[in-house]
Amino acid sequence: MINAGDGAGSHPTQTLLDLFTMRQARGTLDNLNIALVGDLKYGRTVHSLAQALTKFGMKISLVSPESLKMPEEIVNHLTQNGCAPKIRTLEEAVEDADVLYVTRIQRERFPDPSEYQKVAGIYRIDNKLLENSKDDLIVMHPLPRVNEIAPEVDNTHHAKYFQQAANGVPVRMALLNAILGGEM
Repeated sequence: MINAGDGAGSHPTQTLLDLFTMRQARGTLDNLNIALVGDLKYGRTVHSLAQALTKFGMKISLVSPESLKMPEEIVNHLTQNGCAPKIRTLEEAVEDADVLYVTRIQRERFPDPSEYQKVAGIYRIDNKLLENSKDDLIVMHPLPRVNEIAPEVDNTHHAKYFQQAANGVPVRMALLNAILGGEM
C-alpha cells in the first residue's frame, strides 16, 4: 500500500518528490536551512517532510500563525532526532534559509469559517521579501497555491514549485516501479 496523502495526516509520496527537488536544485540534502511556512497544523505535506528532514541534519524554522502551529508530536519527533526547530517570523526565516517551503492555509480544514478569515493571507512571498534572502534560496510549494506566493515570484530563479510539481510524475513512477518489482 502506498500512502499518497491521508487528509491532514501525512503525504509521504509528496515528501519523496520534495526531497528529490531539493537535491536537484541544491545539489545536496545535507545540513540545509529550511523554513516551513503556513499551515503547519493541517498541512500533511509539512508533517511528512519535517520528519524526513531529520535524516539529513537540516536546521528547521517553523513559521505559522499560533493557531496553525506544528503539532506537538511532530515537534517532539524533530527534537528527539536532533533537529530542534526554531519558531521564527517569516522575515527572520527568509534571511538564512536555503529552502523556503510554503503551504497554503487550507480553508477546508477549518470547522469555523471565521477562524479561517483570521489567518487567510497572513503570509505572502513576493519579490520584496526575497530581496533579503540568500541568492541561491529556492522557494517550494506543494500546490495549489492561493495567494501565499505572488505570481511575480514565478519568473525568478528562486521559484522551484513548478519543477517540484513536474517531478511528481517520475518520482511516483519510480516508486510504483520499485514496489511492483521492476528494474531500476
